[in-house]
Amino acid sequence: MQSKQSPVLRLSVIAVAAHLTALAAGAAFAQETTEQTAAKPGKAEVVITGKKLGMGLMVTEDAPKARSTITAEELEKQRPTGNAYQALEMLPAVNSYNYDATGLFGGGLTLRGFNSDQIGATINGVPVNDSGNFAVYPQEYVDQENTCSEFVTQGSTDVDSPQVGATGGNFGITTCAPEKTRRVRAMQTFGQLNMRKSFVRYDTGAMLDGKFTAFISGSHAESDKWKGKGGADRNHIDFGANYDWDRFNYIHATILYNKAVNNNIYNPTLSELKANGYYFDYADTFKGHLTPVKGTAQTETTQSPVAYYGLSVNPFKNIIASAVSKFRLSENLDVAFTPYMWYGFGNGGTQQRAQSEKGFYNPATGKRDQTVDLNGDGDTLDTVLVASASVTRTVRPGANLAFIYTTDNHEIKTGVWWERARHEQTGPMLALTNDGNRADIWLQDGQILRPDGHPANARDWISISTAYQAFAQDTISLMDDKVKINIGVRTPYIKRDFTNFGDENNTVKPFQFSKTYNEVLPQLGARYRVTNDDQIFASVAKNMKAPPNFIFGNVGSNVVVDATTLNPVSFKDTQPETSWSGDLGYRHQDSKFIASVTAFYTDFKNKQASSFDPETAKNTYLNIGAEKHSGLEVELGNTPINGWAFYGSLGLLKTELKDNQYGFAGTTRVLLPTAGKDAPNAPRRKAGLSVEYQDGPFWMRAKARATSKQYASLLNDEVAPGYTVFDLDGGYTFPNFGGLKRPKLTFNVSNLTSKQFRNPSSTTVINAQSYQGVAASSVARYYMAAPRFASATLSVDF
Repeated sequence: MQSKQSPVLRLSVIAVAAHLTALAAGAAFAQETTEQTAAKPGKAEVVITGKKLGMGLMVTEDAPKARSTITAEELEKQRPTGNAYQALEMLPAVNSYNYDATGLFGGGLTLRGFNSDQIGATINGVPVNDSGNFAVYPQEYVDQENTCSEFVTQGSTDVDSPQVGATGGNFGITTCAPEKTRRVRAMQTFGQLNMRKSFVRYDTGAMLDGKFTAFISGSHAESDKWKGKGGADRNHIDFGANYDWDRFNYIHATILYNKAVNNNIYNPTLSELKANGYYFDYADTFKGHLTPVKGTAQTETTQSPVAYYGLSVNPFKNIIASAVSKFRLSENLDVAFTPYMWYGFGNGGTQQRAQSEKGFYNPATGKRDQTVDLNGDGDTLDTVLVASASVTRTVRPGANLAFIYTTDNHEIKTGVWWERARHEQTGPMLALTNDGNRADIWLQDGQILRPDGHPANARDWISISTAYQAFAQDTISLMDDKVKINIGVRTPYIKRDFTNFGDENNTVKPFQFSKTYNEVLPQLGARYRVTNDDQIFASVAKNMKAPPNFIFGNVGSNVVVDATTLNPVSFKDTQPETSWSGDLGYRHQDSKFIASVTAFYTDFKNKQASSFDPETAKNTYLNIGAEKHSGLEVELGNTPINGWAFYGSLGLLKTELKDNQYGFAGTTRVLLPTAGKDAPNAPRRKAGLSVEYQDGPFWMRAKARATSKQYASLLNDEVAPGYTVFDLDGGYTFPNFGGLKRPKLTFNVSNLTSKQFRNPSSTTVINAQSYQGVAASSVARYYMAAPRFASATLSVDF
C-alpha cells in the first residue's frame, strides 16, 4: 500500500525562497550566547543561545588517535525525534541510514566499512550493544533533548571502553547534566504522517549548598509509517542527579527508561521492488484461518509474500541505570567507578508461525512428537497459524573501576571492568483470532502449552555471558605537552554459558555448552604539536569481537547431533574477529577555522558470517576470511563570519575481501570468487556539506550528503546506486515574554527533493543471486529511503 503524505504544516514559501538562494548544503555553526537583560519597561528581552566554538558538528580534538565529536549545538537543530545514527550522518567515516525520517523506527550504520554489530556503543560509559549478538538499537537509549554530545573513535575503542565485540571502533553518547538554575522546559513537535512529540523536563537547580542538582524529563512520540499501515509509539523517561563535592569528587547518576511499540517497515528484495514498486509494504489484512473440520488434515501456511502488518511489530522496553563517580584519594591518585544495570525485554520480527498439532517437543526424548489440538476441532491432524516471535529478556549488571595516578609528566590509568549478562531467549506461541489479533502483543499472556504444561517455544535458551577486562595506559606528556604519547593494553575476556532447553524447531535433547574467548589488545598513539594551531597524530591498535551467543543454538550446523541418541556430539566453534587498525592524521585548530585529515589502514581477520561449510556441507556460522580497509577522511569548518558558517566532510574508503567462498550446486563444489571484491555496505566515497546563516534570533541552514554506490553481497552481484540527499532546517528565537523564556520555533525538512534510494540491510550476504547453480546464500534486502518530511517544534522555558 502506498501511504500518501499530507502535510499538517504550512512552511512559509516566501521565507524559504528568500534564504535558499544563499544556502548550499551544510551543517550548522551556532553563535556565542548573548543576552539583552537590560530591557526597557514593557519591552521583551531577546535571548540568543549557542556557542561560537564551532557549529556543533566539529570540535577541537587533542587525542593521539582519530576522533570526531558532535555537540548539543548541533543536536538541538535536528528533529527532536531523531536517533543517534541520524545525528552522526554528516561525519566522513559514518555511513548511516534510517528506516524513516522521524528516527523512531531505528536505523543502520557502518563505520569505515564495519557494521554496527562490530562497533562498540556506550552511553555514559555503559555498553549498550546487545550482549548476545552485539546489535545496536539507536532509537531506544535517550531523548535527543537530553543528549549533550556524541563521539566516534574510528580506529579503535578507548583503552577502558567496556567492550568484547568491537573490531571496527566505538561510538558513544553523553547525556546532559542537570541545570544549575531551576527550570521547566516544554517542547512540542508536529509533523507529517500524524507525527507528534511532547517533551517536558524539570531541573531542580542547585540545592544543598550548590552541590546537588537533578532533572527528570518525560516524552511521548508517535508517527504513522511512511508506507503501509501502522506506526510508532514511544514513551520515554530520563532522570539525572549530580552530587559534586568539588571538581575532584562527584557522583553523576542517570536512569533512562524507554518503552516503544513499532510496526515494522518492510524491506523488499530487489525483485520485489521491481515487481511491486517503491511503496510495497506488509499486507493490510490477515489471511484468516481455515474452517476447522474434525478428522480432516488441514494445513495453514504463513502469510506470503508479505505478512499482516499487525503481526510485524517490535515491542520493547529497557532501562539503563548508571552512576559515574570519581573521588580523589590523594594529591596524585584518583579513582573512577561506574556501576550500571541494563534491563531489556521485548520481541521483534513478524509474529507468525505455522505450527503442527503433532509437532510439540518432548524434552525427555528430544523428539517433537507430542500433540495439542490448536483449532479445537477435536483432532490433532492440522497445521495452524499462531503468533510467535523471538522474545528476549536481559538482566545485565556491571561495573568499571579505574585508578588514575598522575606524577611529573605521566598519567597512568589502570583498572578492571566486569559484567554478567543473563540473556533469556524464547519463542512463545499464542493463538491468533481470525482477524490477526492475539491476547498479548508482548507474547506473555495466553501462551500455548505443551501436554506437560510447559510453554511451547520456537526456541528456549539462556545465555549467561560473563565478561572481564583488565586495562592499563600510560599517557606521557613531553616538551611542555608538545608531545603526547599513549601506551596502553586491554585484555577482554568473555565466558558464554549456554543452555538449550529444547524447542519446537529442533530434534535434540536439552544440552549445555561453555566457551571462553579472550585476547590481548595493545594500543599505541602519539600526538605532536607543530605549532599552537597545528598537530600531527598517529595511532595503532588491535581490536576483537567475540562470537555471538546464537552459534550455540545452531542445531544441525554449528551443533552436530547424533541421529540415534539425539545428543550433541560436537560443536563447530567460531574464532573471534580481530583487526589491526592504524591512523595517521593532521589537525589545524585556530579560533576561526578547524580542519583534520586522517589516513587509515585496517587489517581485518576472521570475519564472522553464515556461510556454506565444505566440511559439513551445511550452512554454518563460521569465519569466512580476511579484509583490508583503507582510506582518507577530511573534515573542516569555521566559526561564523558575518553570520555564515560552513562544515564539509569527505570520506574515501577502499575495502578488499582477501578470500574466496564456496558453495554447492547439487553435489558439485563451486568456487565463489569473492576475493578482490568490495565489502558490502561500504561506499567508496561519501561527502557532506553544510551552510548556515544566522542573523540575531533567526538562523537557517541547508545540508547535502552524497553517497556512492554500495554492494549488497560479498560477491558484489547486487548493487545499491549512489545518491545525494538534501535537508533544510531553520529557526527563530522570540523575545522573552513574562514568565516565558527563550520561546523558540524550529522547522526541519528531510529529503527535500523526495529522492528515492536504498541501502543494503546486511553486510554478510555471500551471493545475492544464483551463481553457476549455487543458490543465493541469503536474500539481500534493502532499507528504502523515506520521502520528503517536514516538522516544526515549539520550545519554551519557564
